[in-house]
Amino acid sequence: MNPPGTHGSNPIGLLGLGIYLPERVMTNDEWAQYVDTSDEWIVARTGIRTRRIVGEEESTADLALAAAQAALADGAFEPADIDEIVLATDTPEVFIPDTAAYVQARLGVGHIPCYDLAGSGCAGFVLALDIARSRALADGRRVLVIGVELLTRLMDWEDRNTCVLFGDAAGAAVVGAGPGAVEIVAATAGTDGSKSDILGVEAGGTRLPITVERVQQGLHKHVVMQGRKVFREAVGRMSAASHEVLAKAGVSIDDVALVVPHQANLRILDAVTKRLGVIDERVFVNVQEYGNTGSASIPVALWEAREQGRIKPGDLVLLTAFGAGFHWAAVLLRF
Repeated sequence: MNPPGTHGSNPIGLLGLGIYLPERVMTNDEWAQYVDTSDEWIVARTGIRTRRIVGEEESTADLALAAAQAALADGAFEPADIDEIVLATDTPEVFIPDTAAYVQARLGVGHIPCYDLAGSGCAGFVLALDIARSRALADGRRVLVIGVELLTRLMDWEDRNTCVLFGDAAGAAVVGAGPGAVEIVAATAGTDGSKSDILGVEAGGTRLPITVERVQQGLHKHVVMQGRKVFREAVGRMSAASHEVLAKAGVSIDDVALVVPHQANLRILDAVTKRLGVIDERVFVNVQEYGNTGSASIPVALWEAREQGRIKPGDLVLLTAFGAGFHWAAVLLRF
């Protein structure tokens, strides 16, 4: 840990990056066993062809731990090098305590502060990066940021409008100051709580507690998704957040080598690409392979982009995401 408020001449950013993907691959054709759908129907509306499904013995903490260990290894860190954990998820290990507590204990990092960033949906990981950057700047901390979702475990497999969209995954990053850091150049975020009713899971809290009747009705797994409103908000907010973070950094979209957006569905990605005025070759897309993996979407896509050689030293990379809340966030990175 550096002295509070100092980080020397080293940039604050990503010092390690790792992911975990469950082994099971589920194709669109398999969904015909559960709902009235087909590969053609799903691809035409979402662009998704396959997704990963968590194993029966795996839980949220398992995926989060694996991604965290991969990120530590990528940055040549030991668990003792971590000062704080921020874990973004909407599919927690249990209701109480938070999933970060389980990861802390299993990772063996010591009695450091750790907490979940819950309820922000698919924007969670990008929001957590901004929080981690502030912790590194204020207190010199090295923060482990994790985005993890087991969406297929908690969704309704008989709702064809939503079940085919999601997959399971985890991604993690070590954030702090270091000579080799992928610098977090700028960040921005926002929330419009008046749109909280267009996307989310309503049952399970104090407003609609779990009861036998509600479980029998399947409300505990019912995803509320007002498709047209979500589409409009997602495209508008991701685009606006992108322009805002670029303005903060004093650069234009033409200076960005690669855009890594939240992988919701191909229609949203295409609309954001057009709104930003970038060519397809400058946008990273892997939604066809993994579906919407929520808060794990951005770190998985960023890791794959790096591994595929889509990012070169000196490149500016734009991350932009939206999620239930209605939340949105964007981060500009310099590799």
